[in-house]
Amino acid sequence: MRGPHNIWRLVRTGATFERTGAMREVLDALDAPPALRIGARVLGWPFAWLGMRGDPALPPLTRALTVLGPAYVKFGQILSTRPDVVGDRLARELRVLQDQLPPFPTEEAKRVVEEELGRPVAELFSEFSEPVAAASIAQVHRARLAEDGREVAVKVLRPGIERAFRKDIDAFYFAASLIELLSPASRRLRPSDVVAHFEGVVNGELDLRMESAGAAEFAATTAPDAGFVVPKVEWFLSSRRVMTLGWAEGVPLGEIEALRAAGHDPEALGERVLELFLRHALRDGYFHADLHQGNLKVAPNGDIVAMDFGIMGRLDAYTRRVYAEILYGFIRRDYRRVAEVHFEAGYVPADQDIDEFARALRSVGEPIFGLEASKVSMGRLLAHLFEVTERFGMQTRTELILLQRTMVVVEGVARSLNPQINIWRVAQPIVEEYIRENIGPRAMARDLLRTAQVLSRFGPKLPELAEAALIRGVMPERKAPRRERWRSLGLVGLGAGLTALGVWLGTLL
Repeated sequence: MRGPHNIWRLVRTGATFERTGAMREVLDALDAPPALRIGARVLGWPFAWLGMRGDPALPPLTRALTVLGPAYVKFGQILSTRPDVVGDRLARELRVLQDQLPPFPTEEAKRVVEEELGRPVAELFSEFSEPVAAASIAQVHRARLAEDGREVAVKVLRPGIERAFRKDIDAFYFAASLIELLSPASRRLRPSDVVAHFEGVVNGELDLRMESAGAAEFAATTAPDAGFVVPKVEWFLSSRRVMTLGWAEGVPLGEIEALRAAGHDPEALGERVLELFLRHALRDGYFHADLHQGNLKVAPNGDIVAMDFGIMGRLDAYTRRVYAEILYGFIRRDYRRVAEVHFEAGYVPADQDIDEFARALRSVGEPIFGLEASKVSMGRLLAHLFEVTERFGMQTRTELILLQRTMVVVEGVARSLNPQINIWRVAQPIVEEYIRENIGPRAMARDLLRTAQVLSRFGPKLPELAEAALIRGVMPERKAPRRERWRSLGLVGLGAGLTALGVWLGTLL
């Protein structure tokens, strides 16, 4: 599936952008140099007739992304949160991709529900509305349970969506292999690995059982957060292609005038969205990784309600500490420490100069530190960051793609609600709280306690391990190499010592 036949798919993508007029809009938004504009025009114009026409009623870029397929729509959803990159007009036009795409017929949705749940829709629901929201992968219907009258949201996958995504992914793999072949310098960005990561994320979205599990886990981890709500999963009405959640009443976060009319403060909401994301990423290591305006509502009482849990991100404890230390270093303007953390985590090759890297980081951080969001040119900042990563040979970290992508989206959402938001000021108390709790003597004691608890599970085996180590160390005919003997004895001693330390620490913590 990933062979040269995908050349046609890529040619048609470029032709569609040219035919719909999207190519010109993209080049204008990126402030492309004249040479690139002329090149794109010369290469695109002869093939424009091969492009798909799309819906003429839609604006050019929205029209092109919609007709090209769901994977392209996902990209457009990200752009819709970044008016600082594509401009206010394009961001507004692309926002329809979040939840206002053309729906498929309700009768088809009902057929899927009956096939998946094994019972007629009329037996399960006393009411089942026309689509109230439609996105790239699924659409949502408002319904009422026949059993007890509770209102719910029923999410149904689009027919044929799996095949459509598979075609797009195959073309992306082919494009990535071409880029790696023709541009060796691009290999540090690991295009094929990035596409593989995207494929894994999409496959998770296409199984609504996994989304239901993500929603339930997210509800559990965010239970302490006042003013933040995750609708309850109705497990008996959920399956691979259907998911049912409690209905969430509220104003979509993207409708700023409606928020004001309902008595909500958009500026304060912008700060809360950013705070919640940072808290979830740092405190829990589990965060909503598709947090655009279409997936957030504000309830009448002011609670922020999250929806659509198909893409969830997870960070292990070590990565969270690295992430927090980097943020904390930037907040304190300690660029040397930020550089050290990058080297310690392996994000920068060890053969690079740490002082030069710290100086490069200062050139990134100083011009934007303390500025309101409206005064920061995100386009120039991203270009500078790319130059820095290229200069120091930094490779794409696929395990951080979701975090980085979500940071871009969340910051864009916060900016749209509060153009004067100061990102550093909002982040500082949350990062400092995490640092206090997770870095320092108390955190070290907790780590040692956890290590001791793990080793203590092997307590019953310690006598056998000690005996085996002593036999290997003492009996000549069964003697192991000296390094192995010392390693065995050291592990036994370490296990016993940490077990005792764990008992002692347990009395203190």
